[in-house]
Amino acid sequence: MRCKIALLAAICILSFSCNRQQQRRIAVIPKGTAHVFWQSVHAGAVAAGQEFHEEILWDGPPNETDYSRQLEIFDSMLNRHVDGVVVAAEDRTTLNGAFDQAAQQKIPVVVFDSGVDSTNYVSFVATNNFEAGQMGARTLAELLHGKGSVAMINHAPGSASTMDRERGFKDVMAREFPGIHIVAEQYSMSDRAKGMAATENILTSQPNLDGLFASSEPSSVGAAQALKSRGLAGKIRFVAFDSSEGLVEDLKAGVIDALVAQDPFKIGYEGVRVVTDKLNGKTPPKKIDLSARVITKVDLDKPQIQQLLHPDINKYLSH
Repeated sequence: MRCKIALLAAICILSFSCNRQQQRRIAVIPKGTAHVFWQSVHAGAVAAGQEFHEEILWDGPPNETDYSRQLEIFDSMLNRHVDGVVVAAEDRTTLNGAFDQAAQQKIPVVVFDSGVDSTNYVSFVATNNFEAGQMGARTLAELLHGKGSVAMINHAPGSASTMDRERGFKDVMAREFPGIHIVAEQYSMSDRAKGMAATENILTSQPNLDGLFASSEPSSVGAAQALKSRGLAGKIRFVAFDSSEGLVEDLKAGVIDALVAQDPFKIGYEGVRVVTDKLNGKTPPKKIDLSARVITKVDLDKPQIQQLLHPDINKYLSH
């Protein structure tokens, strides 16, 4: 009897060990970890990990302009022999060597949020950022009735996703709205305080400014703070990008006229789902576009907008 019990115990231990080993490890490396956008991406990645029985290893630099730190994290994940990598590159080129190394090790890489120059990746999962920038331009142009002077609070040089938004914005303004002139551009460098300072500089140099477009969450928050501090909230038309609790409050208060919002939860989920598909022998498409949407104050009570703006992050990140 004791032998049978011992044998059953051994089988159970072996079975547990095998099941644990079967759970693959997926590294998810964001551009940064500070902003709520990345927390929503994290929650989406964890949700996919739970659904597909993958272990999610989340790690990214605190600052979205710390290129060398992101490269270190990527290299460390390769050294840990993870089964797959999902990464939002801080710029187009810094990770190229790491992508080559992953390919040599036969570790599939999915790029999300922001594009890269390397072709050594399985799929690119992101908001169609050029289109989103175009949406922002058309929204601001409508608010200005097709004429006036506007300024842009850009994100950071080299960030492919935000550069695409900025290009989309300029493209539409140049082609469709000749009565609107872009008179100034400055960078927030992914920093709210710098975004505020950049906006204040523009407001000082352009006292007759009619409109503002910000291409990222830190740029948007900084610009909103500048408008409030100068007493210009509601007087200068403002289209912001991304969403956070503070930006939604500013939309309600009329500081912001419209938000161009992504679905970061879905971006994180899709990134993990695609790399899982690849590991399971499927061939995902090289590019997966997700659409942004324009949100105004009147949209805020709609259930689908509530779900987009307030994903249940704590459900996935509370452990």
